[in-house]
Amino acid sequence: MSEISPARRGPRVRMRARAADEPHRRASQLELLFDLTFVVAVASLTAQLAHGIAENHLAESVLPFLQVFFAIWWAWMNFTWFASAFDTDDALYRLLTMVQMGGVLLLGAGVPAAFNDGDYLAVTLGFIVMRVGLIAQWLRAAIEDPASRRTALRYAVGFAVLQLGWVLRLVLQQAGLLPGQLQLVAFVMLAILELTVPLWAERTGHSSWHPHHIAERYGLFAIILLGESVLAASNGVATALTTGGVSAYLIAVSAASLALLFSLWWLYFLPPAGEALSANREKSYQWGYWHYAIFAALAALGAGLEVAITLPLTGPQPLAQAFITGYCVAIPTAVFMGLLWAIHSPLTAGSVIRPSVILPAVATVLAIPASVSAIGVVGVVGGIAVVCALVVAVTVLQPGHKREAS
Repeated sequence: MSEISPARRGPRVRMRARAADEPHRRASQLELLFDLTFVVAVASLTAQLAHGIAENHLAESVLPFLQVFFAIWWAWMNFTWFASAFDTDDALYRLLTMVQMGGVLLLGAGVPAAFNDGDYLAVTLGFIVMRVGLIAQWLRAAIEDPASRRTALRYAVGFAVLQLGWVLRLVLQQAGLLPGQLQLVAFVMLAILELTVPLWAERTGHSSWHPHHIAERYGLFAIILLGESVLAASNGVATALTTGGVSAYLIAVSAASLALLFSLWWLYFLPPAGEALSANREKSYQWGYWHYAIFAALAALGAGLEVAITLPLTGPQPLAQAFITGYCVAIPTAVFMGLLWAIHSPLTAGSVIRPSVILPAVATVLAIPASVSAIGVVGVVGGIAVVCALVVAVTVLQPGHKREAS
């Protein structure tokens, strides 16, 4: 952050929109602490998905995973974009952020019940607590920054009304008045309305988010999700060591998993996201919203890798199980790479991630699990890692490539 932290100038700072071109803007220590509250929630969700894959309940696990991850991602999104535009870092701002952190922790505690039993009580309560802090921040912005008042009030009203919708969905669900299919329909409708709130609110004036700050924040969350994949793989290794000991399979699939995650990390940070958002602020919605699928893919990849590592522990596996496990690694990887190209190509002419490289790579990744009967799961994970490493190498070595200044 530039200059002196507002909190050091006093316990109370009038909230004003921060300059969108503020020099040397960086994620604050409070934002980093806030992100830590999501580690537990994502770890729990990844573990639940891995369990579903291992127990041959993948079909029943996908929808709960996507729904719960939407709640996690959207809670993070709401805080991040507000902070980019209005972070004062004073005592009141910090206390309201702490309230939101408490909501996220409660949301995370409710992940197993939501995933396994369809019980969204704790998730919804956590979302309510988080929303109380967020709406209070928007109301504060409306009171203290006249230039942003109409936009801030729209955000506050939109989120408050939709929160009532989530509460109504929960009440009907708890009372048994909302069958399973209608629960999904209600979720989709409310999720779509959530995504429209920023579009509606900013019709009266755009908030002054900082493009390089936003790019950094998204990068930090991507690292958290990659870290969850590392944790999931580590859990798999720990289980393998305590159950079956060290084996050639364990060493090979663990090394391939690390190479894969390292390649995806490298690939994510190749496009100059901050510069692209700065030049195309009007396209930020597509860029930001499509990250839901990119981030969900990273979370799902962690579950797939954990299952791949522990697969041999339960004895000989049917070919179908190995096939499913291979695709639980391939599909998230392909979604990540394909969408990473798709979200950056509209922002930058001649994007560093070129379709001539990424599209054949995506097709190859999706084709590799079909050979699982010949190469095994370890061959599938290794083959996918090799493809991703080649994509990074070709992209880095292509003429005119340069690393984005951070």
